[in-house]
Amino acid sequence: MKTHNTNVLGSPYFPGVVVGKLHRGMNGHVSGHIILVREDEVALIATLPAGLIVVDAAPFSHTMIGLLGLGVPTVLISEQQAELFEEGMELQVDGSSGRITDQLDVAPPETEYTSARQPGQAVLMADGNPVSLGASVRQPAAARKAKQLAAKNIGLVRSEYLLPEHDLIPDAAFYQSAFLEICEAASPLTVTFRLQDIAGDKIPTWLSSLDTPGKSLGMQGVRLFGLEAVQRVIDAQLDALAELSNDFSLRVLIPFLTRLEEYEYWLSLIRKRLPGLPVGAMAETPASVLDIGHMLESADFVAIGCNDLMQNLYAADRDLPELRHYLDPYAPVLYRFLKQAAEQASEQVELIQLCGVLSQIQGVLPVLLGLGYRTFSVDAPFIPYLASVIEGTTSIECESLAEEVCTATLTQQVLEILGLPTDRHSPFSVPNKTVN
Repeated sequence: MKTHNTNVLGSPYFPGVVVGKLHRGMNGHVSGHIILVREDEVALIATLPAGLIVVDAAPFSHTMIGLLGLGVPTVLISEQQAELFEEGMELQVDGSSGRITDQLDVAPPETEYTSARQPGQAVLMADGNPVSLGASVRQPAAARKAKQLAAKNIGLVRSEYLLPEHDLIPDAAFYQSAFLEICEAASPLTVTFRLQDIAGDKIPTWLSSLDTPGKSLGMQGVRLFGLEAVQRVIDAQLDALAELSNDFSLRVLIPFLTRLEEYEYWLSLIRKRLPGLPVGAMAETPASVLDIGHMLESADFVAIGCNDLMQNLYAADRDLPELRHYLDPYAPVLYRFLKQAAEQASEQVELIQLCGVLSQIQGVLPVLLGLGYRTFSVDAPFIPYLASVIEGTTSIECESLAEEVCTATLTQQVLEILGLPTDRHSPFSVPNKTVN
């Protein structure tokens, strides 16, 4: 095959370097190939390819988040960039830099990360400061992988993805079995179960007859706990957790809270069912994050859901690819906002856990460390890469970096500060302009 001299810079999504032949779509044999797909095809992946190139994807969407758990080197590109690739091309995909090329010798092979840490231990920064890297999981296999990769804990179980067969409403017996599998896979790590969180692209079939749930800025998360069907599921989850709490270290997380009064109402009900278990508040709106100091006076811990927080902060639905440019992970205003939350928390900042894609985005973790955050829940395959970043930096270096980022005014300035390509991220949709 002739050399095309194809050299494309996309957005890195999952790190790692892989070489293989390009195959468009999910039809046919994909194992060992680099697959070029659109976001709506991601859910069809049954056999793991060698690498993934995703066209016009929304990085913070529920669909794409599921992709991160696969641990496959992945790069996101535009429609215009996708036109440069031909079926069967031999390509090298670098999920760490975002570069895709048919010049297969331009990048050195990656060195596999090794660590002497044991599961349950913190990662130490170069100056000895501890950082907790927990794992966000959907299934027992991910919990098992997290323990293998020396996760500090299971920081978030997305219980809404645990579903019985035949579209039935899950009952206590189902959750006792499903939760037990995750606890056994993760043992002896502490496991945090988020109660049923219905939103956007994760509306269960048993609730699909209703047309109100899941819409952005509408009925979702804890706001649905009063619905009879959802209430039955929450009761079943609490029954299962009560059954398991004597044998495992557990925590509970209430999703999509907006106000302190809301948390205290549901806390009082949960405490009657689960006395002694830590109960956390999930802050995913600007209102709840701005009141995080008061939230920490009542909550055992707070998890900031960065995906929904960014959606609400930018007023851009994270599941719509057309709005992907607005959910800008390099906007300085985002870090000024997170800085306010960390300052409010003060000495209790260690009780804040950052969840979601943000800390996994290239160059972002040191900024978050510089703002004072020390507890994260990430997709399990990311743990070695993020641990390497943590071990290679100091608190002083991160604080200096964060100060620079917070004083910037434009996304391009932040990219320059982080040493990243300034032409790769458009901070908003520009009509009639090709974004490379």
